[in-house]
Formats: sequence, structure tokens, C-alpha cells
Amino acid sequence: MWLGGGWIIVVVALATAIGAWEAFRLLTGAGHASFPALGTVFAVVIALGDSVKVTPGGSGILIVGLGVVLVGIGALTRLDPREGLAVFATTTFAAMYVGLLGFVARLASTDAFVDPSALLGWLGSDRAWILALVVVVWAYDTAAYFVGRRFGRTPFMPQISPSKTLEGVGGGLVAGLIVGAVVFALFGRPVIAGAIFGVLVAAAAQAGDLAESMLKRAAGAKESSRLIPGHGGLLDLIDSFLFAAPVAFFYVVTVLR
Repeated sequence: MWLGGGWIIVVVALATAIGAWEAFRLLTGAGHASFPALGTVFAVVIALGDSVKVTPGGSGILIVGLGVVLVGIGALTRLDPREGLAVFATTTFAAMYVGLLGFVARLASTDAFVDPSALLGWLGSDRAWILALVVVVWAYDTAAYFVGRRFGRTPFMPQISPSKTLEGVGGGLVAGLIVGAVVFALFGRPVIAGAIFGVLVAAAAQAGDLAESMLKRAAGAKESSRLIPGHGGLLDLIDSFLFAAPVAFFYVVTVLR
């Protein structure tokens, strides 16, 4: 965030690669065959597709298409057609799922206006929308955790995440609304637009967290890996952003431009 520019792309690429490796590890634990190495490369290319070079016709959809073709060809090497189909579907799914992190980098390329004096003038439009995404997701996660612990009584999707409560979700959404409104006010944008942004991004963050929890539950794992002591894997830290980043990007480019 502080350095901006190419450093954002570097961080997204590294996080995508590690997250994809962990996702394939969980899928293997859940009994789903795949091509982890090819899928990890596919995920990184998807994440960086529009960040490196814009290709006529849309580099994003072109990269996805070529990646699906390569994975499909690889799946043909399996002697059992059912196994080949499973490998094809699993590899493509995991690559596209973790590749969604690329929308963090795409946020840096939007040209939606931000007041030049925002945050004492050190933050340009390239980093401002990433900051908005990050603080709303963190606000949601933090508020949902503490409100859920203090007031949580009603289970929310216990089949996926037994600790989640409706009260926690509600507290997180309220926090997202407030923080989104404040951030947009600092950016010189309408407060109501920020409140809507905050609610949408917060809801998407919760969905992203539950999606990864579903993957871990299917694999019988508590964490995606032991990469970060006390926190689990990197996928455990970026899961909310996988769904929140695309929502933030489409909101910014369709509503605010």
C-alpha cells in the first residue's frame, strides 16, 4: 500500500501462488484429484492477466479460456474418464477461485475520482480504493468477531462454521456500513455511496470466509496450512478478499466512474 505501483502486483502474485497451493492441498485432503502445479500457475496468470498487459478482446477472458484449454488437455492424459473429468473440474475451479485475488490489483487501475487531499494527500486513486476494500473487510471481520462473542446466540450456517452467529454477522455489516461511509467522505465521494459499498463488500467478505470454511470442512482441516503460527495459512487470511475484491471493483467501476 505504501509503495504502490508494481509492489501491489508483486504482493498479489505471491499471495495468489501461496493461496492456490493451500487450496489444492485442501482439495487433495477432500479426495479431489487435480494438477496443483499447473493450477497454481493458472491462478497467478488469472490474477495478473489485466495487470500486466491489456490484450485486444480482453486479456482476462482470453487467459481464462487458454488456461481451461490447457487443463482440459492435461486431463485427457488420465486413463479413467471419470478421473479426468474430476481433475479438469477441480483444477479449473481452484485456479479461478484463488485467482479472484487479482481484483485487488485491478482496483489500483481504476480511474474513479478521489479527492487529491484525501488522507493528507499521500494516497492516490491507485491505492485509495484498495485501502477502502481493506479497511471495510477488516472492520467487518473485527466487529463480527467481537459482537458474535459478546451477543451471539443464533447460529449462522452451523453446518459450515459452527462459531458464526447472526448477531455477529449483523454487527459486522453495521461496521462495514459505517467504515465505508467514513472512508468515502474522506475521499470526497457521497457518504450514501460509501455506506452501500461498505454493506456490499462486508457481505461479500462473509461469503468468502464461509466458502473457504466449506472447503476446509470438506477436507477435514481446521486451517489451510501452518504457514503462519497462530493464524493458519495465507488462504485463511485472504479468503474474505477473494469475494470482496471483485464486488468492490465492479462497484467502483460501474457506480463511481
